[in-house]
Amino acid sequence: MDRGIIILFFFLMLGNILPLRVLNAQESWQKQIPGVGTFSSPRIADLNEDGTGDIILGAGREEFNACDTAIFALDGKTGEFLWHVPSRDQIFGSATLKDITGDGIMDVFIGGRSAELQAINGKTGEVIWSFVEVHKPRKGKKKEWYNFYNPQFIPDQTGDGLEDILVSNGGDVLAEPYDPDRPAGNLVVLDSKTGQILARAQVPDGKEIYLSVSSVPTEDGHDRKVVFGTGGETIGGNLYVVLLSEIMNGDLSGSVKLATGESKGFIGPPAWVDITDDGYPDIIANAVDGRLLAFNGKTYETIWQVEMPGTEAYSSIATGFFNKDSIPDIFVSYAQGSWPNLDWTKQFMVNGADGKIEFMDSLGFYQTSTPVIADLNLDGTDDALLVVNYQVIDDLYRKWFYNMLVGIDFVKNEIIELGINQPGYNNASTPWIGDLDNDGKIDIIYCHGTNSRHTNTFDGIQVNRIVTSIPIRRTIRWGAYMGSNYDGVFNKLMP
Repeated sequence: MDRGIIILFFFLMLGNILPLRVLNAQESWQKQIPGVGTFSSPRIADLNEDGTGDIILGAGREEFNACDTAIFALDGKTGEFLWHVPSRDQIFGSATLKDITGDGIMDVFIGGRSAELQAINGKTGEVIWSFVEVHKPRKGKKKEWYNFYNPQFIPDQTGDGLEDILVSNGGDVLAEPYDPDRPAGNLVVLDSKTGQILARAQVPDGKEIYLSVSSVPTEDGHDRKVVFGTGGETIGGNLYVVLLSEIMNGDLSGSVKLATGESKGFIGPPAWVDITDDGYPDIIANAVDGRLLAFNGKTYETIWQVEMPGTEAYSSIATGFFNKDSIPDIFVSYAQGSWPNLDWTKQFMVNGADGKIEFMDSLGFYQTSTPVIADLNLDGTDDALLVVNYQVIDDLYRKWFYNMLVGIDFVKNEIIELGINQPGYNNASTPWIGDLDNDGKIDIIYCHGTNSRHTNTFDGIQVNRIVTSIPIRRTIRWGAYMGSNYDGVFNKLMP
């Protein structure tokens, strides 16, 4: 079928027909990696010191299967492998980067299933430490470690001059969907240099955890506030804030409860965004049950709440300046339906100042990737960029799956199509948008499965670098999963 017909077919399927505008973009390279799938989102660092950022991703095979290319880095110029690292199970997390080897090149910290958490030398690809190797389970001892989510760096706790790691652990993949008897999640502090446990604290409600933590300094700068959440797709949970010092004491009983989900919990990482304009970041969070919640970062009082009936939220937050005021706004993509029957998505943009919905549409089939934000049309306000999945049914009633990059201009209420679409499906990989080669123009990195007949496969992925002629005239503050700094914090004062 002609590709233009496919695109037209897709847009005719939309619930709201918006004006369509096309920006010229071209593929710089594509890298296909057979035999794996990914839920990871790209991270960027110049690992080979050639002046162009390189791409770091996690991957894997089906659950409980080892993989020899579970963590890898691709040359940003060519797409060729710089290195790859094996794991015992899926690496579904997205990397956090920090130079702990002192060579001036970022090192990689990334986690996944079966207690997989690795620190990797960014220059060589050598494993610095592996959590499983550092903390080998003893024979006959009850299982105590589960999935590791996206780690965050915190101030040095050991006195060695290196920042250390805060990370959540939990989620038993073998638990039956509605079985409430699940292992409790933990917040864990690790020595970034060695992987040794410095502190461990069980969540106060004794429930599972799937949410990646994020933190900001307290108002006086003497401690840190950490937001975390519990519960899952079928089990209720809570959203909390706690001080880092309490985690270090191994006791989360003093956590402040922000919100509760009675039958579903909190999975997508929240964001810290100053929407009260008081100079201190507030907390924006998705609840799985289809609520978008905003809390004052100082008082923890509810600022506003948006309910989207008939949806569930498994993705994170995207934030930017989508209108003419000085308060950041929020854009999210939710799944329509109820797990496991989720087959379409709904996107909406909320005015950060008052919580009013200013844009809504339904673009594409279900996925859990998060939009990223940049000024694509140079009008001085931010636009959203997201990967959209769609399907075509041929004359023999066979389904073929495709994905494409779509931008949304919130000022003109129109879709921006970048002219890039590919066979295959994107399940959960958020794009990266920024300046990869320091030429002052936007580059995009995004990843998707290569199987055009099925949606959830581990038989091949493709990583794409997209080069555009769009100059960067407005700071890209939210250009990746959990933001441009990968920490869930929106810095509206960034130049």
